[in-house]
Amino acid sequence: MKQIQPYTAEELVPHSGDMSLLDEILTVAEETLSARLTVRDDGIFSRDQRVPAYLGIEYMAQAIAAFSGYHAREAGKPVELGFLLGTRRFTTSAAWFACGSTLTVSVERLLQANNGMATFECHITGDGIEQSARLNVYQPDNIEEYLKEKR
Repeated sequence: MKQIQPYTAEELVPHSGDMSLLDEILTVAEETLSARLTVRDDGIFSRDQRVPAYLGIEYMAQAIAAFSGYHAREAGKPVELGFLLGTRRFTTSAAWFACGSTLTVSVERLLQANNGMATFECHITGDGIEQSARLNVYQPDNIEEYLKEKR
């Protein structure tokens, strides 16, 4: 059962400033989340009142981060960083998103492994916009240790 969730996007996604792209979380459930955003002209991605449609992958990734952040908070855990590993089956009906347009991002968790890897089916819709992709993500158990190992 979907419910309206009590947190803001800023409370669920570990991004800030120009990289915080979601405006609000609409609904959340055990395996799904939907969010809304207005395509911004003040960000680092806009050119000539539009942003490239491939930015939809980042919108999707941030919706997945919000999904993870929600479930972490509900379990009494902190919101942690995660990593986008790859994108498959990316389709889009447009090359660009017009600045000022409203988009809805929906994500559904398809698979969650014990090692922190997960797969999500993602969709973005808006006026004349249909976009979808399957994203593979990774969230280590201990982000500090993981980053230390990678140095």
